Amino acid sequence: MSAQVSVIKCDSYEPKAVGQAVRNTVNFLGGLTAFIKPGSSVLVKPNLLMSKGPECAITTHPEVVRAVIQMLKEINCKVTVGDGPAAWAKYAENVDEVYNITGMKKVCQEEEVRLVILDKRRMRAKFPLTVLLDECDYLISLPKFKTHELTLLTGAIKNLFGLVSGTYKMELHKNYFEAQEFANILVDIYQEAKPALTIIDGILAMEGEGPGTSGKARQLNLLLAGSDCVALDTVMAKIMGITNQEVLSTKEAALRGLGEAQINRIEIKGENIDKLNIAPFILPTTYNARRKLPLPVKTMLKSLIRYYPYCLKSKCILCGQCEKICPHQCIALKNNGIFFNYKKCIACFCCQETCPEAAIKVKKSFLAKLMGL
Repeated sequence: MSAQVSVIKCDSYEPKAVGQAVRNTVNFLGGLTAFIKPGSSVLVKPNLLMSKGPECAITTHPEVVRAVIQMLKEINCKVTVGDGPAAWAKYAENVDEVYNITGMKKVCQEEEVRLVILDKRRMRAKFPLTVLLDECDYLISLPKFKTHELTLLTGAIKNLFGLVSGTYKMELHKNYFEAQEFANILVDIYQEAKPALTIIDGILAMEGEGPGTSGKARQLNLLLAGSDCVALDTVMAKIMGITNQEVLSTKEAALRGLGEAQINRIEIKGENIDKLNIAPFILPTTYNARRKLPLPVKTMLKSLIRYYPYCLKSKCILCGQCEKICPHQCIALKNNGIFFNYKKCIACFCCQETCPEAAIKVKKSFLAKLMGL
């Protein structure tokens, strides 16, 4: 076996239960000191997409973060917690709101650890990443177990996108909007910021039109841990009922030799996932359509089989978040609703991802409807 992943059951976010379960996931892999040197400085990065409470299954639960902080404090580590939420857009003051509503601020205050805004950056080859990667000895990543409209799943590799500083996230979406191009960028980030340890919060997971408010919460009752993000995403895909070849970032990372993507070469400790009888996850509409067509047909009909965001006016509160986040500025906010310039739209669905009221849905082209996609 070339990689190890632990999978542990945990039925609730009750602090003692979560604390023990997180400890178990790490102990199955040799204990925390197998990954983190005592007395070192550690950046803990949860998934904090937007200003929604943990009951929405959008963000990493604060009790999972607390459990990791407490384990690090036991070995005298200096802990810093931070993320770059997508809801940031170009207004840095929104980050404080995200930290407050997601429960991160309360946990960090109670545990007396530093909570920071990732506003200082250092340019890498194609993107800027937080300078905390240079200042801290280790990175621990705490993703949320979710589906994703563009990347199919958001797990170990995708969570690192939050290390990209400020509004440059929109630039990456604009410049690398094709699914494979974006997957390549995610793997580039993984190469730059490979975490020492990753623990995926799948106690309350998300399926359907993830990763934001359009997704559906699903009680999964699992925690996953490991140091190989490729192996973690491979196991995550297996639990969801898909193959790792369908997750472009996993496939690309494996091709670069960055981790193990063959499920039979991954040693899964703890639960036997084949005996958990987990029903396949509901996948995003756009991805379900893409996977139905052979590649030659998709290539030939690419310009005719399209998916676009549209607004449910009955749910829209005119907050303007979609307008702020759009990488191509194709959304206009007016008194009677929001309007899309579909000639400019690249169908990245950043608007749907960050909409606080699940008001952005998927619109299909005529041919897509006709073909039942």
